[in-house]
Amino acid sequence: MGRMHEPTPFLSGQEDFSLVLGGPLYQLWRRLHAVGPALEFLARLVIGIPLVAWLPLLVLTAYEGVAIGHAVRVPFLYDLGAHARFLIAIPLFLVAEVVVHRRMRPVVRHFVDSGIVTPEVLPGFQTAIARALRLRNSLAVELTLVVLVFGFGWILWKEGISLGTSTWYTISAGAGQRLTLAGQWYTHVSIPIFQFLFLRWYFRFCIWFLFLWRVSRLDLRLTPTHPDRAGGLGFLAGGPIAFALVILAQSAVLSAIIANRILFQGAILISFKNEIAAFVIIQLALILGPLCVFAPTLLALKRQGRREYGALAARYTREFHEKWIGGGASANEPLVGSGDIQSLADLANSYEVVKGMRAVPFGLDTLLQVAVPAVAPLLPLALTVVPAEEILKKLLGMLL
Repeated sequence: MGRMHEPTPFLSGQEDFSLVLGGPLYQLWRRLHAVGPALEFLARLVIGIPLVAWLPLLVLTAYEGVAIGHAVRVPFLYDLGAHARFLIAIPLFLVAEVVVHRRMRPVVRHFVDSGIVTPEVLPGFQTAIARALRLRNSLAVELTLVVLVFGFGWILWKEGISLGTSTWYTISAGAGQRLTLAGQWYTHVSIPIFQFLFLRWYFRFCIWFLFLWRVSRLDLRLTPTHPDRAGGLGFLAGGPIAFALVILAQSAVLSAIIANRILFQGAILISFKNEIAAFVIIQLALILGPLCVFAPTLLALKRQGRREYGALAARYTREFHEKWIGGGASANEPLVGSGDIQSLADLANSYEVVKGMRAVPFGLDTLLQVAVPAVAPLLPLALTVVPAEEILKKLLGMLL
């Protein structure tokens, strides 16, 4: 096993690696005192942004008489999709920034503190960090997102998500539809705000992927017998849980949109099986995909470890056999209590660890950490297939 290294300090300023503390919008929030340097006072945004996106809709629909009642097929207060976007997803997107900031910094730092990034490799590691931070702070990227969502985002929403009937935001008029006052705010302010926060998280996933990809190309000091069965990279499995709130926010919106289709268009849950399956697969790919960049390195390390520890085992077992079976041991050396047998067992355990190395630095538990928030908000939709009353009756019938 490699010798232990003292933790090597980052260069000045790079200990502040963060996926979220940067970019023009973050700087604007700082100047407006909406958040602190490390996202303190985030409650101001968690309350303020949903109010800008949701409260005007309530006021305008109440003014136009479509907040509740039978004036339209889908009144505002009955639109689960709108409430899920602005009262659940947006706050979760914002709170997730604090969670990701606090959980991902120690993950990045551990590359150095564990000795996986050695002093010789440290400059390349710092370059990877610097490139990630430059991309995170890109004015061009955020301006592109702003132009995209405020210029064209409503078209995507209209084609893919709108209910296609008279609602609080659109009124059927002859062959076409017209937007209500609330609909104008919805399509040109509220929806773009949601889309911007949504797409900015996907941009951050790309930054994380590129950072890990660059790190995976470095000459990392990994050990095939590390007990995490990932050469020492098992700590990366702690990263995906940081994105749980982002996954939960998206799943809540998807669940609400499907519920709208079931309630107001007579759809059935089973008709959305492909969309639900695709959503779960995409979330798994987004969150766990970046960790898979280490697969070639880990597979090569496993092959090397099996060769090296196989050769060591062959040499040791041959000498052990010659000594204890072939009669090479001295007559006064006791077999019982001999350290040779314990060493043989330790060597076998080490070889089993190498043999059991995973191709990726995560296991089933990490996969479940991603799948649970992706699926949990969708579970209540099962009540549209089998009523809760019937489920409870069957359950009580089985227990009593």
